[in-house]
Amino acid sequence: MLPKHRRIMQNQLDTTFEQLSKLRSLQLPAKGWLRSIREALGMSGKQLGERLGVSQPRVVKMEKDELSGALTLKSMRQAAEAMDCVFVYAVVPRTSLDETIRQQAIKVAGKSLSRTSHTMLLEDQMVSIDEQQKMLEDKVEDLTRDIPSDFWSNKS
Repeated sequence: MLPKHRRIMQNQLDTTFEQLSKLRSLQLPAKGWLRSIREALGMSGKQLGERLGVSQPRVVKMEKDELSGALTLKSMRQAAEAMDCVFVYAVVPRTSLDETIRQQAIKVAGKSLSRTSHTMLLEDQMVSIDEQQKMLEDKVEDLTRDIPSDFWSNKS
């Protein structure tokens, strides 16, 4: 993807994530969403099963599977709709995408400059702290503008 298009997509997603930022601290109810909502509606497992076209034991299994993470997104969506709810699925970054990229760029640049500094030390060509900081900032800027293919590799 072209850097310009990646940046546009990144900005659009970050705008969406700002609206979802409150979800980061959202806690799953102890009984899970499905059972908690079903009980709050005063709906029995048998009644939810009828609405879903499944047996009451299947509803119990779905509610347990939700808690263990084994319930499919499709099943969550169907159960939500059967209770007149909307199933919402999102992956919300802890920080902005820009900040996540910047932090990775700092790591990558730091490793790269560390190797360069070692070579320069061996050649008796040390640079000042200010020059090292400037080199780091320049490298971070370059990396965030044009993300290399191995940017997210553990070997970076």
